[in-house]
Amino acid sequence: MEDKRIRVGITQGDTNGIGYEIILKTFAEPTILELCTPIVYGNPRIATYYRKGLNLNTNFMSVTDANDAQPDRMNMVVVDDQEVKIEMGQSSAEAGQQALKSLERALKDYRDGKIDVLVTAPINKHNIQNEHFRFPGHTEYIQSKVGDGKEALMILMNENMRVALATTHVPISKVAENITEERLLAKLRILHQSLLRDFAIDNPRIAVLALNPHASDNGLIGNEEETIIIPALEKAVAEGINAFGPYAADGFFGAHTYDHFDAILAMYHDQGLTAFKAMAMNDGVNFTAGLPIIRTSPDHGTAYDIVGQGIASENSLRQAIFTATDIWRNRQRWDEARSNPLPKLYQERREDERFHTAERRGQMDLDSAEAKKRSDEVQRFHTAERRGQMDLDSTEAKKRSDEVQRFHTAERRGQMDLDSTEAKNGRSSERHRTSSFGRVASDEDAVKRSDEIQRRPPRKPFENNAE
Repeated sequence: MEDKRIRVGITQGDTNGIGYEIILKTFAEPTILELCTPIVYGNPRIATYYRKGLNLNTNFMSVTDANDAQPDRMNMVVVDDQEVKIEMGQSSAEAGQQALKSLERALKDYRDGKIDVLVTAPINKHNIQNEHFRFPGHTEYIQSKVGDGKEALMILMNENMRVALATTHVPISKVAENITEERLLAKLRILHQSLLRDFAIDNPRIAVLALNPHASDNGLIGNEEETIIIPALEKAVAEGINAFGPYAADGFFGAHTYDHFDAILAMYHDQGLTAFKAMAMNDGVNFTAGLPIIRTSPDHGTAYDIVGQGIASENSLRQAIFTATDIWRNRQRWDEARSNPLPKLYQERREDERFHTAERRGQMDLDSAEAKKRSDEVQRFHTAERRGQMDLDSTEAKKRSDEVQRFHTAERRGQMDLDSTEAKNGRSSERHRTSSFGRVASDEDAVKRSDEIQRRPPRKPFENNAE
């Protein structure tokens, strides 16, 4: 099975600096080998010297060709196997030449497709100079060798900030003359495209710093803002680049205004990097944007003052490796999406159509299930309602029946009582009337008779009872 890990080429840098210390420390941690296959361009004798002197246990495998590099280990392409004089913390021509040999071989292998990205250890810009190297630094040399006519842009970055430079290794006395509208517009285009392609940022925002103190105070301290920077910004905005400014550098960094932007374009080296390195000395990364090659490096130098003490931090180099691999993946995705857009667009539309069809089907199933569920709930509700109504009706009917029955019972009882009373009263009256009338009649008769008797003349006494 083909190994898909990114092949990271790493130059040894100045052999009297901290290059080997930070390389050996970085790959002493085996988990980073799961991310990439490291290929160091160097001298095994020098690497062994530093490993023993610093009491490090990092193992590496020497190979003559980058194609022979193996995963899960640190590989070293032998650039020079000769004895080299090591003078820790000292600048020497020999150390500079070792750095150049490593860089040249790594760039050749990049052109031949043997490595995917390049990470460079620090060099001494003075002792590396010779008839083959007449450049102020890595960036300019790499642009000349593998830039394919494109212009490089130096970006210093960490998780919180990206600072690009309109001018790089230029004397401060010549900075102003190198700030032109055309240069600024070109740098803004490169920076904008890098944010899109290399960092996968949609609709990036760029802050542009002023050249003069206080952004010239409306022309009181120089006029480059009005005559150069603002016109360049206006043209960039007309091209669809979200560029803002110019901002006075001191207030911009002091107020943390950089938090609101994806990148910053500084006018010169120390304007941008002084603030950046004050905040990101141990994890900063130097990225060369605008070129076909992906090249990163730690944001520090050779650190001659601490060589051999075992205290150099490898974190910046580790972050440089992480950044290079991240950018490689972002470019792969960006380029793949735009390499053959019509078939991809057709495929994406088919995928979208299938997705939405499945989504609709799922919604229909959901709607059907919901409808059935609701129908069942309604049916159960109405069934319960009917049962409740029937129970209610039955209860009401029974209640009413009981009430009617009680009413009729009471009515009957009342009638019976009434009838009984009336009957009783009737009979009693009747008896009373019968007896009373009879008695009254007898009394009246008796009176009448008494009266009649009293009105009658007295009868003569019987005489001898003869009549």
